[in-house]
Amino acid sequence: MSDIKPIAMTLGEPGGIGPELAIKAWLARADHNLPPFFILSPKTIMDQTIESLGLRVKTKVIDEASQTGQFFEDALPVLEIPGNAQDIKPGTASSKTASVVIDSITHAVNLTRSGAASAVVTNPIQKSALYQGGFKHPGHTEFLAELSGPDTVPVMMLANSKLRVVPMTIHIALSEVPKQLTGEMIKQLVRITAASMQRDFGLKKPRLAIAGLNPHAGEDGSMGEEEIKVMRPAIMALRDEGFDVVGPLPADTMFHAEARANYDVALCPYHDQALIPVKTLDFHGGVNVTLGLPFIRTSPDHGTALDIAGKGIARPDSLIAAIKMAADMARKRAAGKAASQGA
Repeated sequence: MSDIKPIAMTLGEPGGIGPELAIKAWLARADHNLPPFFILSPKTIMDQTIESLGLRVKTKVIDEASQTGQFFEDALPVLEIPGNAQDIKPGTASSKTASVVIDSITHAVNLTRSGAASAVVTNPIQKSALYQGGFKHPGHTEFLAELSGPDTVPVMMLANSKLRVVPMTIHIALSEVPKQLTGEMIKQLVRITAASMQRDFGLKKPRLAIAGLNPHAGEDGSMGEEEIKVMRPAIMALRDEGFDVVGPLPADTMFHAEARANYDVALCPYHDQALIPVKTLDFHGGVNVTLGLPFIRTSPDHGTALDIAGKGIARPDSLIAAIKMAADMARKRAAGKAASQGA
């Protein structure tokens, strides 16, 4: 018996590697001591994937999340949603399956928010296909935020066993970063990140390090003034609030082993500044975690990989890491809740 409720896994883009990864993660359940999980999908999609890959895996339709543990050792539990496997061609994303992808996410979130599941683990989606099917959100994270209710501010964190990073800006041009990097943004991101580190990672006093925007963190203004005018005042205000935060630090000396020992999370002004070190340290084991949601959500740190879908060569490492991290976060959150209720 698992010590947490089962994990709700979404289908992701069915023409991508998501179904294959879910199956391979289930096959690796004993080797990695994975907690019970179920996938929200039409059973025909999972069975078709199993057959096409020549794998010996059984699926079991469950009526509710609570049945997951009963069948998990012998079959991959599938909580069925409507959909047709005939609309799927491995390696091709289609707008015909947009409703299946969206339903899978929506039901996973609802089950987790109701307490039937302990966390959501999402497989990658193909946004272009969803847009053609009427999807109105910029991406996965924004949709999850809407499902969470008003005033939700999602924060993306990439993590592996060696490093956690938060990109302070994400998919924008580098020239736009200085315009979006404000003191209020920095303070909001630090508050959300620190709260999650306490609640979901069990760190009583999380240590946060903030990278400078410019080379050598601006070198006292000779290479840019954002560190002096924007970043330092925000960091000083956060320290006054009681946060253990340092910076802005030169990014080129923040990510070697000795430096990483001095902080729990690094916050970086722009996308590549954060993602390059975490992917270099462990490319296949990275996990995308969304902080700031009222539920736990992790995801593999890669896309749909349409170019290798259906070939049987997709590696489940990142999905397995996402499942394990979601379970660890669920345990930490449950322990914290129990401690607060017992206080």
